[in-house]
Amino acid sequence: MMDIYVFTLFPEMFKGVLENSMLKIAREKSSLNIHLINFREFSMMKHKNVDDSPYGGGAGMLLKPDPIYSAVESIYPGGGKIVLMTPQGKKYDQNMADILAKEDRLAIICGHYEGYDERIRMLADNEISIGDYILTGGEIPAMVIIDSVARLIPGVLGEAESSIHDSYTNGLLEYPQYTRPRNFRGMEVPEVLISGNHKQIERWRRKESLRKTMLRRPELLEKIDFNKEDKVIIEEIKIEEKITND
Repeated sequence: MMDIYVFTLFPEMFKGVLENSMLKIAREKSSLNIHLINFREFSMMKHKNVDDSPYGGGAGMLLKPDPIYSAVESIYPGGGKIVLMTPQGKKYDQNMADILAKEDRLAIICGHYEGYDERIRMLADNEISIGDYILTGGEIPAMVIIDSVARLIPGVLGEAESSIHDSYTNGLLEYPQYTRPRNFRGMEVPEVLISGNHKQIERWRRKESLRKTMLRRPELLEKIDFNKEDKVIIEEIKIEEKITND
């Protein structure tokens, strides 16, 4: 069981995501508990302001440190990492999801407005970005973290191997998959998948996973230590796809 505490100005944004599909099931099973905390409630200002203009001038407004510190220190029991969602953070990947999923508790702080008072960063163990682009706030990135972490919690997915074969889990993009009908508008399911030869099926899946990664995300291959059979398969793919070593 895992507890995730989300500190946000817009807790209502999470309702649709948390009340559907896998996350709904995970919460019903008590495999995952989500605590939504509006840190505006911890503002000491008369009108519950949580932002102010930056010292030294400049555009936009910054989140003040005191409401966020008060919220985290009052609500979060500790015992797990505190993550700050920010475009300045380390880019999120499957390895980070694996690491966070091992925590019993996780706190996620969602930014908004122009950014954070720099002192808020002192609260966080990690700063995370989900990509090189700007969003209105940290709520949608936080949903990405929750979804990717929740599916790694034991018992959340229907089958134990479901997450093992997902794209990026083994460093490669996932191989193509098919279901009925066998022939759809002239597009046939590959013969090997209905052959019953499990050894050939596994080799085909590995080859197509390598092929897809080589053609779509070749930079991922640089991180993988290939075995002898992989190297043979890669040479086959290069010949088939007319890929040169130049």
